[in-house]
Amino acid sequence: MITIRPNKTLTSFLFMLLSVAALAQNQIQPAAPAINAESYVLMDYHSNRILMQKNPHAEVDPASITKMMTAYVVFQEIKNGQLSLEGTATISEKAWRTGGSKMFIEVDKQVNIEDLVRGMIVQSGNDASIALAEHIAGSEEVFASMMNKAASKLGMKNSHFTNATGLPEEGHYMSAYDVALLGQALVREFPDLYHIYSEKEFTYNGIKQHNRNTLLWRDPTVDGFKTGHTESAGYCLATTSSRNGMRLINVVMGTESEKARADETQKMLNYGFRFFETHKLYPAGQQQAVAEVWKGQEEEVALGLANDLFITIPKGSYDRLQAGVDIPGQLEAPIAQGQVLGQLTIRLDDNVIIERPMVALNAVEQGGWWTRTVDGMGLWFKSFGGDD
Repeated sequence: MITIRPNKTLTSFLFMLLSVAALAQNQIQPAAPAINAESYVLMDYHSNRILMQKNPHAEVDPASITKMMTAYVVFQEIKNGQLSLEGTATISEKAWRTGGSKMFIEVDKQVNIEDLVRGMIVQSGNDASIALAEHIAGSEEVFASMMNKAASKLGMKNSHFTNATGLPEEGHYMSAYDVALLGQALVREFPDLYHIYSEKEFTYNGIKQHNRNTLLWRDPTVDGFKTGHTESAGYCLATTSSRNGMRLINVVMGTESEKARADETQKMLNYGFRFFETHKLYPAGQQQAVAEVWKGQEEEVALGLANDLFITIPKGSYDRLQAGVDIPGQLEAPIAQGQVLGQLTIRLDDNVIIERPMVALNAVEQGGWWTRTVDGMGLWFKSFGGDD
């Protein structure tokens, strides 16, 4: 904990070594490997740090990567109690006739929602995706508007959906960075459903189909997400992997073959895990600093972070981190809980790598007449005399 107890003021910027031992010896950071893809992103799940990227915001045809957003909306409906895995959906002729990958559902049949979800995720069934979209929203077009609304809330600025399958259509696109944000949200928001992405096969109507994400067999640390391929999109793959408590999200768009998308993804994951490490520096709501308060019922306020702070850094550099807190010269009551009172800055050597607002962890009500009068006089005298 950083404890700050100035004499009623704090005007200097203080830097302190993080009170932890070095985790490893310093090592040279190699250049990232060359990746043969039109666009790609390697992101740390916890810290959001981008470790590798190329054309991350380019709006490209996502093919069946689209079904990650279809699944996100479906999962939201389940989480909100609007849809049950035990329910059923009636299969329309449109869903049945849709080309491309299928789970082989039949028109007018009642199909279990859980089967449709697995058919969409594991088998990449276009028919299952449309059946779910129509069951939830009445039509695929209305469901696409739900997809766009969800994308906007997640901050996906370079994505737009016109269908639930990813079949090529004008105005339907995603970016590699947006896919990474979506993958992050799937893991974070749906821990009870996300595991479906790790299933290697699914059998429906007597037909067994394997998950097209070949990394599920190659790398036991991989547990998602989704493949995609059309002539216009090339071969795409969104993947996530967790090793020793560090989770990475990887997206490659527009590779030349099924093998290439797996190989390029493996390169990126191995690079990220080999040369970077992620740490939880400070938990949300934990006291990290104390500052004195004028004219309040209490003489000090506790400061901390509103959200957990994770950091991703080159391996072996943890002992070179420094934390600094900057707080205004004087704090006066009343102070509301959650009010921003300062800033935490994390530096690696001489470079600022993270800045986060420090907030009040407790409210400080205004003091009585006598307290306000005495402190007011003290402030008046200090305005002439300066700091001690």
